[in-house]
Amino acid sequence: MINIGETSTISEVFFEAAQVYASQPFLMVPANPARAYAPSGLTLTYSQTAESVHDLIYRYQTAGYGVGHRIGLLLENRLEHFLHKLAMNALGVCCVPLNPDHRPVEMSYVIDHAKLDLVVVLPSLMPLLEQALAVTKHRPVVLSLLPEVLIQPAKQAATSQSPSSDSIASVLYTSGTTGRPKGCLLSHRYELAAGRWYATRGGLITFGEACERIYNPLPVFHVNALIFSFYCAMLKGNCQVQTDRFQPSRWFEEVHESQATVVHYLGVVVPMLLNQAQNPLERDHQVRFAIGAGVDPQRHAEFEQRFGYPLIEIWGMTEIVRAIFDADLPRQVGTRAIGRVQPGMQVRLVNDIGEDVSDGTPGEMLVRDSEEHPRRDFFSGYLDDEAATEQAWRGGWFHTGDIVVRDPDGLMHFLERRKNIIRRSGENIAAAEVEAVLQSHPMVAQAAVLAVKDEVREEEVLACVVLKPNIKVPTSLEDKLIRDLFDHCDASLSYFKTPGWIWFTHEIPTTGTQKVQKHQLFAADVDPRTVAGMMDLRAWKKRQRR
Repeated sequence: MINIGETSTISEVFFEAAQVYASQPFLMVPANPARAYAPSGLTLTYSQTAESVHDLIYRYQTAGYGVGHRIGLLLENRLEHFLHKLAMNALGVCCVPLNPDHRPVEMSYVIDHAKLDLVVVLPSLMPLLEQALAVTKHRPVVLSLLPEVLIQPAKQAATSQSPSSDSIASVLYTSGTTGRPKGCLLSHRYELAAGRWYATRGGLITFGEACERIYNPLPVFHVNALIFSFYCAMLKGNCQVQTDRFQPSRWFEEVHESQATVVHYLGVVVPMLLNQAQNPLERDHQVRFAIGAGVDPQRHAEFEQRFGYPLIEIWGMTEIVRAIFDADLPRQVGTRAIGRVQPGMQVRLVNDIGEDVSDGTPGEMLVRDSEEHPRRDFFSGYLDDEAATEQAWRGGWFHTGDIVVRDPDGLMHFLERRKNIIRRSGENIAAAEVEAVLQSHPMVAQAAVLAVKDEVREEEVLACVVLKPNIKVPTSLEDKLIRDLFDHCDASLSYFKTPGWIWFTHEIPTTGTQKVQKHQLFAADVDPRTVAGMMDLRAWKKRQRR
């Protein structure tokens, strides 16, 4: 395993790995005849990857990019995303992944907030980028992902081209309770430490050297595929199998043909695979374990029995290197166990006034490295939002916003999110963001958005809407106003954020200070989906195909 020092940078570690594991496969794309990009599949060894990265370093260096610059990558799950990021980080450039599912207004916010100097984009996604740039204040240079296109010189000079371990390698945007995404600043040290943490957990999570293939169907604009599994693979000379998006119909074939030994999943993956017809390849694999979060406890054992490998649930956040794994024996299959705290991380569970709670009592989980160095290897803060950073770190502990209960033997179980966040198919959705869009519709007086259970996607977006006076309340999906409201949201929000359910009410409960009381909208023992007047819009939610 490649050693990481206190001052190591990503490029130093990568090029050492490229020498040690030169002929080993590093990045792989499974074959997919329906895909325009590498339909027969593609594998890059460590040395081939290093050669491509060296070429990109020269191109970026010649154009003057370095420390102080931020470059957006709109490259979907293409391997070029990793190549460009490695080259950029070698010069101290900060990578800002862009979500191809964003609507133009969402993407324009990220471009403006991050003050991007350059955006590297797939030709097929150029129309989306152009629409976003039409409403931005900031005007980055645009580079189409074509080999013959030269990188235009940076508009402003870099402060240097020699990053340190504390230099920011990435800005990943994660939803916040205010409705505007926050940019998590992730340093070289953070990203390398994340890979080391994952690679060295032990127990059921044991990685060999130069022999593992980690199949990851998750998007590379999230921390899981871009950082967590990627650096875990790099440090031990293993291979990341990066497919496009999760496709139930291709899972068994790709896992089999890629010879994957580890797979990553989200809760939505489990019911979708279980709903597939029996496949001759579903047990013809080399998978030793799967890593993920959000599995329905009622289907956990069913999945393991059918497909023949354990689903190891984890807890983690973009802000935090140290995920918690339920990887010890005996396992707690069929519960929402997330594991025990391991050395290198300290945890408290507290009530609403910050007092520690006893075992068996739910509390918000607070985490840190240690009393002496609470923030060591955590994120470096929220971009241009020191107040939010310090609020999250109040009292010397990072406040996760997640409610957890701990057994007397130290095993922790996830209960719910304290923050106003909806978790749909692995995507964090800020309810306030959806509410703001709904309330901008001329017919809407007030809106409250909350999570509702979904058997496939973990949670779905439920919009409770109060219409303006004298507006007739729709009674069926045939009513034009229903479609107008949905299309209004769909025009400004990613498809997964649009309401999957809508319910009209005359009033949304508030406190004396006009704070919305969402928990009073429906009785605690009532499934909101069964309430009279509830309308199902899930069939209208479609990811745009490009």
